[in-house]
Amino acid sequence: MGTKTSKIYDVAVIGAGHAGIEAGLAAARLGAKTAVFTINMDAVGNCPCNPSIGGTAKGHLVREIDALGGEMGKTTDQCFIQSRMLNRGKGPAVHSLRAQIDRREYADIMKRKLEKQENLELRQAEITDIEQKDGVWLLQTRNGMIYESKTVVIATGTFLGGRIFIGEVSYESGPDGIFPARFLGVALKKLGLPLRRFKTGTPARVLRRSINLDVLEPQPGDTPPEPFSYETEDLGDNKADCYISYTNDITKEIILKNIHRSAMYSGKIEGVGPRYCPSIEDKIVRFADKPRHQLFIEPCGMNTEEMYLQGMSSSLPEEVQIEFYRSIKGLENAHITRPAYAIEYDCVDPTAMFATLEFKTLQGLYGAGQFNGSSGYEEAAAQGLVAGINAARQAQGKEQIVFERANSYIGTLIDDLVTKGCSDPYRMMTSRSEYRLILRQDNADERLTPLGFELGLITPERYEKFKKSAEQKANEIKRAEKTVLQPTEELNKIIVSRETSPVEQPVRLADLLRRPQLSYDDLTAVDITRPSLPKRIFEQAEIEIKYEGYIKKQQEAVARAKKLEQKQLPQTTDYSQIKGLRLEAQEKLNKIKPQNIGQASRVSGVTPADVSVLLIWLSSRK
Repeated sequence: MGTKTSKIYDVAVIGAGHAGIEAGLAAARLGAKTAVFTINMDAVGNCPCNPSIGGTAKGHLVREIDALGGEMGKTTDQCFIQSRMLNRGKGPAVHSLRAQIDRREYADIMKRKLEKQENLELRQAEITDIEQKDGVWLLQTRNGMIYESKTVVIATGTFLGGRIFIGEVSYESGPDGIFPARFLGVALKKLGLPLRRFKTGTPARVLRRSINLDVLEPQPGDTPPEPFSYETEDLGDNKADCYISYTNDITKEIILKNIHRSAMYSGKIEGVGPRYCPSIEDKIVRFADKPRHQLFIEPCGMNTEEMYLQGMSSSLPEEVQIEFYRSIKGLENAHITRPAYAIEYDCVDPTAMFATLEFKTLQGLYGAGQFNGSSGYEEAAAQGLVAGINAARQAQGKEQIVFERANSYIGTLIDDLVTKGCSDPYRMMTSRSEYRLILRQDNADERLTPLGFELGLITPERYEKFKKSAEQKANEIKRAEKTVLQPTEELNKIIVSRETSPVEQPVRLADLLRRPQLSYDDLTAVDITRPSLPKRIFEQAEIEIKYEGYIKKQQEAVARAKKLEQKQLPQTTDYSQIKGLRLEAQEKLNKIKPQNIGQASRVSGVTPADVSVLLIWLSSRK
């Protein structure tokens, strides 16, 4: 190795994307001496794919990151262009916030936050080698410098062994034409990490003035727009619209005629692509019966004319891209400023990690983000926050933190990765959580802010505001249960207008709110004792009143599951020696080494009968 520096860090973070940022900030704010390494300082916080944060289930993750004291939600609010709450037509469990952002402003703000953070040093350096000696990690840069750290978080995104594909052309590169991490993968393989290749892609960018926006369907934001962060009081107004268009038969014909030239279909790409975010050529082939596919045309920022074509990623040659993009309504004269491309990269099998995101065989080494096999900015940031917290706590000799499925989407995400693994880039969805009615995006602060305060990431001032809001909501639920409304003509007029039956006897406000068609807003005129509170307090109170029975059932399910989570399994267990376990269960359990019966029950290939055997074995052992 090269020349050692005199500095020894508590936490070293490799990568300054969404995972690396949250890891670095969390570690530094917990008092750990932290270094964040990036290949290019101008790529800190870059959003190489869609210029947006949030979306279905992803919005839940951003709210949870914010509730714990992370930075993604605040920064999104600072540079938002448009905000929309998705799935409003469905139940509150699947309501998810999504915001268009100014991608360059987002990156600039995040870089500045890292630069100003106490206990944190941001460095431009490519880490090319890593090894552990005497309990300390040694990181060598391409310039020959060696940095020492007690713990390390790997958050390399799509840079690790990155290779770009556009038709028949391929070359080594990270996203947006930045140098890839060419050498670190070799060092990680020497450490014994189980690396594999995944693939993702991004659509073309098109010059705004070359698009005929007049013929497109506008998609405005919500009024008023809702912020991500619980600390943001007012976002102001939406700044721009998005637009919707569709592919057609001509688009389909062009793509199918050239499908053999797609890097995905020519055999050039080895990596596995994302199941839930396929390229346009993949959509055309897999959903051949569909007459058209929707695309969203979104601004990349307020100081650029580039527009992003959401839903149209591709690895076809550039000349084919020009042809099929121009076959779409509104894009007939589209000028492509950046062609679509696929990118292949190295990532790790996440089942090699504990739920703390520390590798089982390498103490002090953590992974986060796309390096762990996930996809998306939000999934990356959530893992980065957890890895940063645990790396700092390990360096300080403190107990590690495990997020449970029952208290967060963050816990669900990590448990899925380390317990079930992933055969393609993992994407968070509300359907992945068995507790989604109690893990709503509106109550993330109630679930996680006390933990954030306990850890030291939430300030006392913010915690006091949180407690005040929680008290206001509890008092409002009590008021709704006690408040009785008389069956007046005005009340029944409101009730009937909402297609529900009128009342003839005095009725409690809470009982009216339990009717699916009625809300607080409907009853404002007759609810004369209604206090002056923030809108979100009434929304939360209404949800808890309306879905009280279902929420209680989920809480009971959580209590039952918690009993299994409390039954710890020794990490030295050889499951092949436990009589009664099926061979598949023995193999899977020996690979995963679950920490408790609850986790063991979620391992793919482990049946309820196997769980019963484990319970009997554990009982006899005690």
